[in-house]
This record gives sequence, C-alpha cells and structure tokens, in this order.
Amino acid sequence: MQDMATLAGGLAGLAGAGGAVSVAVFRRSRRSWLTSGHALTGPALTDPLPGVLKLGLGGMTVRVYPGPRGELFLGPGAPQPGRTLRRLVLGPLFARAMAADGRLWANQQAPFRLVVEFGGPNRDPQALFRAYRMLDRQLRDHADLLSRSRDGVLTAGAVTVTVTGAVDVRELLAAQPERYAFADGTFDDLGSRAAPPDLVPMVSEWWPRRFGWDGRDPITAEERHQLHALVRSAHDDGRTVRFSGLPDGSRKARAAVWSELGAAGVDVIADADLNGLARHLRRHPVSGTPRQHLPTRAVRRTVPRPNAPRTVVHHEQV
Repeated sequence: MQDMATLAGGLAGLAGAGGAVSVAVFRRSRRSWLTSGHALTGPALTDPLPGVLKLGLGGMTVRVYPGPRGELFLGPGAPQPGRTLRRLVLGPLFARAMAADGRLWANQQAPFRLVVEFGGPNRDPQALFRAYRMLDRQLRDHADLLSRSRDGVLTAGAVTVTVTGAVDVRELLAAQPERYAFADGTFDDLGSRAAPPDLVPMVSEWWPRRFGWDGRDPITAEERHQLHALVRSAHDDGRTVRFSGLPDGSRKARAAVWSELGAAGVDVIADADLNGLARHLRRHPVSGTPRQHLPTRAVRRTVPRPNAPRTVVHHEQV
C-alpha cells in the first residue's frame, strides 16, 4: 500500500481560512502523541479540538446534533452558524494531516480515534439515519486520510471515525462495500458474525457496567483478572478496547484506575479530566509499545484459532 504521504497528496482545498488558522496554532504544540489518551468533551464545549490536540491526546468523543442545511452541530442550545462538526473538527483535523505528510504528529503510531456521538431530542429513526448520511458525505470528502473498510479489508488512516449514540447505523454501514466510519461495539460483540472487526473494530464499555472498583482501595484480584481477560479476548479478536465512565474520585483514585487500565493494555482510556489524564500518561505510558499502524495491511490467518466461531481475515487494529 502506498504510504500516508501519497494518500494525503491527492487532496486539495480541504479546509477554509478557519482550518488554516487552526493548523498554525496546532503547529506551535511540541507535545508528543499519547495514543491511549481519549478526551470526553462535554456538550458545553463549543470548540474542543484545539485543547485536545494541544495536550497530544489520541482521540476524542464529540456529541453532535442534526441541524439545518445538512449539517451536524456542536455545543448547547439551538444550532449556531459556524458551530458545525465540519468546520470545528473535520476541517482542522484533515488540514493538519495534509500539512504534515498525512499524520497529525510525526510520531503518530495509531489513528486519531474520533467518536461521533449522535444526540438531541429527536429520536425519529429516519431523521437519525439522515444525520448519519450527512456525516458519511462529509467524510468521503477526506477519504484518503481516513481509516476505511473496502470489501472486508480494513486499512488504517490518520483518523478513525466511530459512530455511537442514539442512532444504530450497523445495517447502513454493513450495506456499504466501502465505508469510512465504523460502528461502536461492546464486549458482547466478540466473536460475532454480525459484528466483524471491519464493521466494529473497537469495543467500548461503560466502566460501572462490569466493574465496581473506584480506585480508592487496591483492585481485587478477581476484577483485575476479569479486566485483563476482557482486553486479551478483544485483542485476540482483532479489536481495540475503550473504557469510559471511569470513577470520578480524587486525582489519586483516578490515577490508580488509569494505571490499572494501562497495565491491562487498554488501547483507549477515555476521561473528562483531560489535563490529568495527559499528565498521567506521559509519566506512565500504557504497557507495551504500540505497533506501527500507519499504514497497515490485512493479514489472513492460515491456521484458525481453536473453537473460533469464524475463519476470516484478521486485521490490524484501528
């Protein structure tokens, strides 16, 4: 596969003046890339990306709402002109990648994981499906810089987009022979024929759903074993792991949870304490050195795993 610089070179005129200004601001940051750090941005933040990139975090979750003129809007209240996903997130991200040979950081080792969470009071399925199609059209404008699945082969790009929230887009995604966004999954999807890794490459779960430990006391041996087993199972199934909903205790308690997740090899640690998480990950990197994912190739298994429910293509994680 051609390298990311060649992929990025095919794009032109991606971002407007706002994107160019953002790139200039981002260039001043000298922080290294924190692959496992993931920002949970609250709905009150109308422009979260600059802070996330300044800290070097490897991804973020942003909530969007369908609005007029086929746009997806950020922030509280009614849709405001200029407060769109396209202008505040997609444009600056891809302009930055284009300006740096197809990467957001020189030492980027995995895609920037952008989780787009659909929200809003409108729960009409058709309206939400239209909202996904809005996103799909905008992503295709930047296809060469995105992780994508084509005929079941998963290829990493500078940015991986995952869709979650009120709309279940799995059927829409599965029907696309070439897709530039992926469905969010859970550990229940491991080994599922209906949710292969090229459709659901990341499993995400709310910490309290499976764990009661809050970091104030040492983790029990049982919960530690469960955590390590879940992460290992997901990795064996060709998927990355993201935990959110982490305990909101003291900084010491939160650091204990982050350390345990890192020791277990959790790929994506999501938290709203962006500064604290970034400082912690710089001092305590996640166990193991991430493989170089950009670019990547699909690797076909020649010998199936014992009791494997399916024998298909194993993909590098995105």
